[in-house]
Formats: sequence, C-alpha cells, structure tokens
Amino acid sequence: MSRHDSVVKPPTRAERKAALLAELEQQRIDMLIDSDTLLRASSPLDSQWKSLKLPLYAIGGVAALRIARHPGGAMAAGRKVLAGYMLFRKLKLLTKVAT
Repeated sequence: MSRHDSVVKPPTRAERKAALLAELEQQRIDMLIDSDTLLRASSPLDSQWKSLKLPLYAIGGVAALRIARHPGGAMAAGRKVLAGYMLFRKLKLLTKVAT
C-alpha cells in the first residue's frame, strides 16, 4: 500500500453543489413540516382571537374617542407611565451596580 492510497480527495465542485442542493431540499421539507405543526398548534388561538376581535376593536374605539375628547387625562397617565418606567430602569441599574 503506497502513501497515495490513503490521501482523501476533496469533493469536486459538482459533488459539493449536489450536496448543497440536497441539504437545501431537506431544509425546505423540514420547514414545510414545521409550518404545518405550527398551524395545527396555533389554530385554537386563532379561533379564540376571531371571537375576541370585534369586542376588542369596540373597546379600543371607545378608548380612542375618550382620549380624543379629553387628551389631558391621557397625557397625565402617559407621564406617570413614563416616570414609572424610568424609575424601574434606574432601580435596575442600581441593583446591578450594588451587586
């Protein structure tokens, strides 16, 4: 047995291309299977969302109307939410520094 018999040749360009195309085809098949699984898993949520959509739109419309008529209350609430968020961030930063 000579030294040249144990040398493994790298795959040719055509072989690499064929391997990549086979891998792509397998990925497409996997994505089709996964998307079908996702659709089956999310179908109960979709049906519940359809039943809640109209009431949520109505509530959102009423809230938008109230905000349009009395913007001062919404602005005050927005300032309080922003202040709370900033306080939360500051406390989070302080706990990081303290530990």
